[in-house]
Amino acid sequence: MSPEPAETPPLSRPASTPRGNDQRGRWVAILTGAISVLIGVLYLLLITVLDQRGPLLPPPPEALVGAVVVGPSAVAGGRSPG
Repeated sequence: MSPEPAETPPLSRPASTPRGNDQRGRWVAILTGAISVLIGVLYLLLITVLDQRGPLLPPPPEALVGAVVVGPSAVAGGRSPG
């Protein structure tokens, strides 16, 4: 008796042609990557615009009239002022 020839495996699809769920996953990855790049560019534009306004200056003394100064002892549970 001669041995039977082994069956050849069915041809599988090439790795470069995704189908179905693979294709959806690829589009999701592309979309999320594009959104992240867009957020990064918008952030850089916002920072550029804010830097163009010049340095931050402290408020004038008149704006501090009536303001209550809280020291570290009041925050940490020390004596209350007054």
